[in-house]
Amino acid sequence: MTKSVFKTLLLSASALLLAGALIIFPQEAVKASVRGLDMWWKVVFPSLLPFFIASEMLIGFGVVKFVGILLEPFMRPIFRVPGAGGFVLAMGMASGFPAGAKLTARLRQEKQLTSLEATRLVSFTNSSNPLFICGAVAVGFFHNPHLGILLALAHYLGNLSVGIIMRFYGGSSVIDSPSKKGLPSFKEALREMHRYRLSDNRPIGKLLGDAVSSAIQSLLMIGGFIILFSVLNKLLLLMNVTSLFSHLLSLVFPLFHLSTDLSLPFVSGLFEITLGSRLTSDVTSSHLLHQTIITSFILGFSGFSVQAQVASILAETDIKFLPFFIARILHGCFAMMITILLWRPLHSYITSYNPSVPTSTNETFGWMSEYWHVCITYGPLLTIGFLLLYVWLLFKNLRRAL
Repeated sequence: MTKSVFKTLLLSASALLLAGALIIFPQEAVKASVRGLDMWWKVVFPSLLPFFIASEMLIGFGVVKFVGILLEPFMRPIFRVPGAGGFVLAMGMASGFPAGAKLTARLRQEKQLTSLEATRLVSFTNSSNPLFICGAVAVGFFHNPHLGILLALAHYLGNLSVGIIMRFYGGSSVIDSPSKKGLPSFKEALREMHRYRLSDNRPIGKLLGDAVSSAIQSLLMIGGFIILFSVLNKLLLLMNVTSLFSHLLSLVFPLFHLSTDLSLPFVSGLFEITLGSRLTSDVTSSHLLHQTIITSFILGFSGFSVQAQVASILAETDIKFLPFFIARILHGCFAMMITILLWRPLHSYITSYNPSVPTSTNETFGWMSEYWHVCITYGPLLTIGFLLLYVWLLFKNLRRAL
């Protein structure tokens, strides 16, 4: 049996198994689907849409070219990627999954990156945004905003560590684009930005419409994956597959002095970070350090749901997915190690949180919690409004084509 035939049989069997599980557990599947849809239209769509639209417009106006020239002396020696990678890194950290992959794929399609550079860049520009880490996980799940500092430090420092490791991907025989000597000229960066905007040659109205359409198309794809993996996670739990893997992990966790009660949340987090983080916070029988370690790995690994979204985006390019997957494992491991290293210095700060005593830190993370609740309350209205706008844009383009 050839590898191709085996792959066909495996995929067919998996699809049949999924279809059979949906038939056996229809009610539970519908509930899981609604839970995924609820998360998408309340939080994911309204929180990612502004960043996706803004990034598309910044690329169209040539701002990425401008930033790329200025950041070339920083990004090239450290991460072996062009300066435009600094823009992708910043937008990826600010907006969260999978913005880094979308922007990297876009720059690769415009040939601002080589295939090797894009593979390096995408490995460390996908991260969770501060709103989710500090607002949802720290405040919403653990009810401790001080914990957000530790989770965020571990997550972002771990991601940068992955970038430094992935700079060696491709070997020393690969010749990178030579960087210019000395500091870049601000005037030169402006000139390149202007040249790129003229070469784009789209009116502002057309550019804005394309940005909205591209952003909504990406978010529709993301929503589909969120719903799919929400259902898949629930079905695996009902079929005792998750329990089987958690039982196996419960034999391994004591070797690392981790509570066996965390094995089930860990397995769930491998599929979907929100569910995994929430289940981890619910294990009150475990030490807070152990909960934080597991949550840090879940955030770094980012779950098969996010990885499937990234794989779908990268499939439109020649960027390889396997290095990205390996980078997510490294990210999770680095985040765990950084959490352990920072726990002792930050322990007193984390455990000193008292919700009844107002502090500046409480106010800092309080607005994140409030913004999270605003998304949940008004997010559906924003989602429906932009979906109607998307339908109108499609109808308008069809009329022009006819």
